[in-house]
Amino acid sequence: MGSHLRMALMVFLVLVFLGISSIAYGAVSHTTMRKIDMLNKKGPYLGIVVPNFFELNPLLQSTSFVADQKLPYLDFSGRRFRIGRLEDKSVIIVMTGLSMLNAGISTQLLLSLFKVKGVVHYGIAGNADPQLQIGDVTIPQFWAHTGLWNWQRFGDGPGNELSLESFGDYTRKVGHIKFSDFNNKSRNGKSVPNLLNSVWYQPEEVFPVHGTPEVRQHAFWVPVNPKFFAVAKDLEDLKLGGCVNTTCLPRAPIVVRVKRGISASVFVDNRAYREFLNSKFNATSIDMESAAVALVCHQQKKPFIVIRALSDLAGGGSSVSNEANIFASLAAQNAVDVVLRFISLLS
Repeated sequence: MGSHLRMALMVFLVLVFLGISSIAYGAVSHTTMRKIDMLNKKGPYLGIVVPNFFELNPLLQSTSFVADQKLPYLDFSGRRFRIGRLEDKSVIIVMTGLSMLNAGISTQLLLSLFKVKGVVHYGIAGNADPQLQIGDVTIPQFWAHTGLWNWQRFGDGPGNELSLESFGDYTRKVGHIKFSDFNNKSRNGKSVPNLLNSVWYQPEEVFPVHGTPEVRQHAFWVPVNPKFFAVAKDLEDLKLGGCVNTTCLPRAPIVVRVKRGISASVFVDNRAYREFLNSKFNATSIDMESAAVALVCHQQKKPFIVIRALSDLAGGGSSVSNEANIFASLAAQNAVDVVLRFISLLS
């Protein structure tokens, strides 16, 4: 074999090897996988999951956050995973973007790629409890996704079986909302049937990491980690900001542990629906991401907690109820302050 032919063959083999090595991990490139392996050797980490930039920036600008000098971030699948330390704890921070879908994808990527020992999710939220106010920071014990519905046909009621209920796909155990209960009265003072009828809230199908693949379980109320929730009790004396420039809230905001929070890919700015969610489910915090984080952590058996600062009273109802444009930044900062204190209390 001539020297030129041998050289050409060697170049070809090198190129083939490089091509194979770059796709050796399927969707994850060889270079990215090496970085992930390097990071995981330094783990485990506390995962910090944040919905949006205006909630993320106060954390990144905090003097408590120190980015990793060698690898401050890793970009993967449209997400940026920031690596560093908060309150002297190793953390990986990811911004999800709006909605349940984005929050679920980002949380699953975080837990699949990295060695994570627990998750802290924080942000701002709508308020369903008029006893609380803008700026207060809530820490719910349970989370539910209230956007999975079975919409019942007109003419059927609570005594009628839902479509596919007999197959175990749907249930009437959680409860429903009947739209005619919210009709404006007719001229004779009587309510008339509403063609929208009723929707029944459904639990999520879940597939736990240690369960049997493709054998579904169901979950509606997902509890946060009990140890994390117990630690959160020590946050209730934390002093929080109550003013934006010269505009101040009627009282100093507080940190409060509450029973329930709910999420759906719906921005709730409707008083009637807010009052229904509060009376039906005893819900306080209303947002668009937390239940997705909860459901992913629940399935992956990872401890988690959610910290949400109230930015508005959903649907209005008081003189300072819907000042989200003014107080959203204050709520975001209060959420960050509580997160930092919480992390500092973790052993």
